[in-house]
Amino acid sequence: MAGFFAQLKAGLTKTRENFVQKVEELFTGRTKIDEDLYEELEELLIRSDVGVNTSLELVRRLREEVKKRKISEAGELQTVLRELIAQLLGEQQSLNLAAGGPSIILVVGVNGVGKTTTIGKLANHLRQEGKRVLLAAGDTFRAAAIDQLEVWGARSGTEVIKQKEGADPAAVAYDAIQAAKSRGVDVVIMDTAGRLHNKVNLMEELRKVKRVISREIPEAPHEVLLVLDATTGQNALQQAKLFQEVAGVTGIVLTKLDGTAKGGVVLGIQGEIGIPVKWIGIGEGMEDLRPFIPEDFAAALFAGAEG
Repeated sequence: MAGFFAQLKAGLTKTRENFVQKVEELFTGRTKIDEDLYEELEELLIRSDVGVNTSLELVRRLREEVKKRKISEAGELQTVLRELIAQLLGEQQSLNLAAGGPSIILVVGVNGVGKTTTIGKLANHLRQEGKRVLLAAGDTFRAAAIDQLEVWGARSGTEVIKQKEGADPAAVAYDAIQAAKSRGVDVVIMDTAGRLHNKVNLMEELRKVKRVISREIPEAPHEVLLVLDATTGQNALQQAKLFQEVAGVTGIVLTKLDGTAKGGVVLGIQGEIGIPVKWIGIGEGMEDLRPFIPEDFAAALFAGAEG
């Protein structure tokens, strides 16, 4: 895990330059804590893709801590801000899996965010934990989506349940659940269509899929994971709000955190939407999708900025 922390730290370099270093410059360039300082910090946080509401809330909490701790030096604020960010990120949230019988994970998100890749990497991770995994090609809207899922299935050594292009995704879900039950599978990961140009169709399709799943396994789906591309910044926040409304998202997978300056969107997702980030992607490799550990993220984000 030490290697992954180093990779995370390296991946957050641009975010650190865009966000943390600017915060540090703001605090070290001042002698007193005044209203101008708070306003500049708010602007800086908003520009760093943290989100308006979350930025205002962080600054509000910072004001409270300054009064409570009787802080008078601006140079002391960075340590406090880091603490507040760690608090905002909360505790690590693991996947919700069934105690017995197959767990169903629905994976949603727009095309191009790394959804299919995420499914393949997640399958690989779960298989390494000794779980029996099955993939379901529920994005029947694009033939390429089915083909791509099969490629990742082959890479991770995971069987794919599919039908032809244009088939009913709910029928694929049904087939996958029956296969999982008969073969003693632990986890079914199901891809879904990523189109958003017609929200009503997407909503109806997902509702039907979830209805079929819960008819076969009453407490399922156990997870609805939304895949977001960190490089899109505020757009990722908008997608999260829409999919939460449409699909009842239970967790976020944030991809492409490496090399983006918009890693601050992690804070926005937690603060604005309240959906836990459960997994992050910081590279192209099969092992580069890992559970999100908030304290590691905060430490990597501020690495080298203090002390």
